[in-house]
Amino acid sequence: MSPLASYRRLLSLAGIGYVVVAFLGRLPLAMSQLGTLLLVSDATGRYAAGGLAAGALAVANAVGAPLAGGIADRVGQRPVVLAQSLTAGVALAALVAAVQAGAGTPVLVAAAAVAGFTMPQVGPLARVRWRPITHRTGSAQPRLVDAAFSYEGAADEASFVLGPALVGLGAVALSPRGALLAAAALLVVFGSWFALHSTARLTHALRASAAAHGESFVTVAFLTLCLAQLLIGVIFGATQTGTTALATAAGSPGLAGLVHSLLGVGSVLAGLATAALPARFGYDRRILVFAIGLVVLSSPLLLAGSLAALVPVVLVLGLAVAPYMISVFAAAERQVPVTRVGAAMTLLAGATGIGYAVGSGIAGRLADLGGHRPAFAVTVTAAALAVVLAVVRLRTQRPRPASPVTTPGELAAASQG
Repeated sequence: MSPLASYRRLLSLAGIGYVVVAFLGRLPLAMSQLGTLLLVSDATGRYAAGGLAAGALAVANAVGAPLAGGIADRVGQRPVVLAQSLTAGVALAALVAAVQAGAGTPVLVAAAAVAGFTMPQVGPLARVRWRPITHRTGSAQPRLVDAAFSYEGAADEASFVLGPALVGLGAVALSPRGALLAAAALLVVFGSWFALHSTARLTHALRASAAAHGESFVTVAFLTLCLAQLLIGVIFGATQTGTTALATAAGSPGLAGLVHSLLGVGSVLAGLATAALPARFGYDRRILVFAIGLVVLSSPLLLAGSLAALVPVVLVLGLAVAPYMISVFAAAERQVPVTRVGAAMTLLAGATGIGYAVGSGIAGRLADLGGHRPAFAVTVTAAALAVVLAVVRLRTQRPRPASPVTTPGELAAASQG
């Protein structure tokens, strides 16, 4: 089955409405971090306060998302995501109200943390739904699930390109307050819609088998995947910081976000193309190959001395980012028990957020000392560590018998049809 045919089949199974709702439902998360940074920085006149609030939102989401994912595995996504969408929407509005009232930085940081903790990770939870959606497709299911994960990786990258762009446009057309309120409105409408969509019932059917298949999924093999996502988060954070440092030195700090967004453009294209990879090209081998690609494609960052030279490097680097992440998420989905997929997907997403905070923090300190090149060195170092990790994972996985195409988790999902 060709990638185009796979995508058409997925659309026919889930419906175009579901795909649109799931995409729009993930935009608020992509909008909220930059929106919080702009709102609090503008209100307080201090970037440090804005950065602290935005960081609190990101870290709180990295902590709260896996907890919500675990609960969704037990009781179903519908009540969990609905509660999260409504609560986080109110929390974002409360953050805007606190700014309007002139609240101090500790209050603003706390409000941002509440919003982050309660905000749903729609992208990872959407991944959980695809195996139940495709469970009646027989032998075509493995390829369809691969295509679904390729799409989801591309959709995540597209959301993190479009989300900040919407915040920027909203801040110019309205105000930083208006941009964040728009994110809150999107969350309440489309997050709730995603929660109530009929596909949520398919995952709820897993609750009955949770007691029988409730074993822990946090194995050494799964932890290597968490580390892999943490490293890709470091790459995101360090690359954005290095780009900002170079743009600032060039006298065009406002272009930093635009240049960094090109990373997502390359990722979207490569992510959609990942569905064409043959099934015999296993996930562990893909992780290693694309980790090597990250090293090769990130190394020219160290040579870039201007924004013009940086643009093609960032654009091409994205070609390895999405395939790497898609392979990690797909390997985890196949590896963990079917009743724990929600917790696993959201834990991987949380690891990415923590990695972003680590990468931006380390790269920021180095940029203060030596400019953009030391910051970009963090990107290259993280990519090199990803290669080492992939080699270790591949070697430790080899002695184990290969999992059949139809795993016990898949059988459990199929039996619910």
